[in-house]
Amino acid sequence: MVKNGISDLTLEQVEDLLERAEKAAREYVLSQVPATRIANLEVVLYAEGIKPLTVTVDVEVVLSPLMKDFDVEALTKEATKRAFIGIEENLRELECKSKK
Repeated sequence: MVKNGISDLTLEQVEDLLERAEKAAREYVLSQVPATRIANLEVVLYAEGIKPLTVTVDVEVVLSPLMKDFDVEALTKEATKRAFIGIEENLRELECKSKK
């Protein structure tokens, strides 16, 4: 959980937050594995509450059989981490804007 000085987020701000987090996770996966070697990539984000806002990130990657020695678990963990980093960065931006 990240504490900040932001008043309640609007629906548009939450949607933007989730879209940016999803993009960060997808970009990370695609930076590590060629798209042609990915059989399925799902990034699902859930947001609950207002204060505090609770976000759950679920990244699922199924790779081509040609990638049998690739560490998919480490890939999904790092992609999830990147999504949360994106959320934190977005919240800091919103906090800066709300102080102006």
